[in-house]
Amino acid sequence: MLTEIRSVHFIGIGGTAMASAAVAMRDRGFQVTGSDQDVIYPPMSTFLAERGIAVKAGYAEANLAHKPDLVVIGNAVSRGNAEAEYVLDRKLRYCSLPELLKEYFIRGKRSLVVTGTHGKTTTTSMLAWVLESAGLNPSFLIGGIPTNLGQGARFTDSEWFVIEGDEYDTAFFDKRSKFVHYLPEVAIINNLEMDHADIFGSVADIQLAFKRFINLIPRNGLLLANGDEANLALLLNVKHCPVKRFGLGDANEIRASGIQLGAEISEFQISNFKFQIPLIGELNVRNALAVAACARHCGVSDAQIQKAFATFQGVQRRMTVRGESRGVAVVDDFGHHPTAIRETLRALRVKFPGRRLWAVFEPRSNTTRRNLFQSELVDALERADVVVVAEVAKLEQLPPNERLNPERLMQDLMRTGKAAAYLPTVESIIEHIAADAKPGDVVCVFSNGGFGNIHERLLTRLAG
Repeated sequence: MLTEIRSVHFIGIGGTAMASAAVAMRDRGFQVTGSDQDVIYPPMSTFLAERGIAVKAGYAEANLAHKPDLVVIGNAVSRGNAEAEYVLDRKLRYCSLPELLKEYFIRGKRSLVVTGTHGKTTTTSMLAWVLESAGLNPSFLIGGIPTNLGQGARFTDSEWFVIEGDEYDTAFFDKRSKFVHYLPEVAIINNLEMDHADIFGSVADIQLAFKRFINLIPRNGLLLANGDEANLALLLNVKHCPVKRFGLGDANEIRASGIQLGAEISEFQISNFKFQIPLIGELNVRNALAVAACARHCGVSDAQIQKAFATFQGVQRRMTVRGESRGVAVVDDFGHHPTAIRETLRALRVKFPGRRLWAVFEPRSNTTRRNLFQSELVDALERADVVVVAEVAKLEQLPPNERLNPERLMQDLMRTGKAAAYLPTVESIIEHIAADAKPGDVVCVFSNGGFGNIHERLLTRLAG
């Protein structure tokens, strides 16, 4: 289907999935170009540069002067974008990233789709590595960079395709959730909570999106769902395909028992087989449980699964220690939802017992910029010893009655006895930490963006 296409341009190439797909297409011999509005920070900037893809900074009609055969328009791009308008004016061939994947790479494959509010990237990466380690050579598309695999996307001739399925909308011209494009044979649903408040008005709206996704599973497929998740219960009474529940509770068909959480390794059992993963926290036990259940369905043995688990090296920006300076460890985490932040801090307590833990949070997502999680953020962030909250991104774009109130957040945190500060700039945050951090401290930075390259700048400042 790609015989007419030789050159592809990605508008919004800096996104993790977009960049990964762009590199994967370049690896298959396509001429790939891309543009993005903002400065792209590591790891995606490094990832693209190392693979020879130059990124145009800013959107301009000139970026399309070479008339690419296909333009992939990212879901962060809206009407008014100079390149998107040029594509429409000149009637160039265009599509969304999910459309590209569905029609050119997934159709005809055995598609394993990992969904849920939290844990998608780690679970998808782990599943892809288990199949890779078992010699199945899967295609994959992941919204991050798994260390073992070295890139977030790869397209092979294997019958298997492992993909991270996001419930966010597809593009400005297609408001359906991305995952409805992914032709699921096996669907994993890790959890379901309120998120993406810019497009979903309630949990019920999100449940409807997942219901539509579940309806796409064929009768010879499988729905694997977290049986401990109350918000999923009403969605699992389906007759068109098999359903298996996984979790920690006794009612699950696939249950993790004998859980041991260590500073470097977590253990759990399914029936009488003991699994070990080099990851920390209960959240990763749940992720690994979903992977084991899916891999078993695909014919991978427990021994093969454990062999892959033992060598799994995680995903960049998921509790990633970026370095240590003056005895202070700096951790990078993509967490941007209260539940993810809470569970990450719980896991870091296990990894760094007895050490003072900082949480530095950038309210940048379309949900955390709003007051929807005003109280939930207090509960999540108070798991740290010291809290710093950055300026709320693009606050002026929200009506005053919808905005997160950082002053109230600080007051509520201080009532719990936490040292808390609301600091507007990266520079002020760095100076605040440098003045107060002590050897042995752990600083975890939570952001789903570049956050002004704060990690490297903080390490440099501490060293100076």
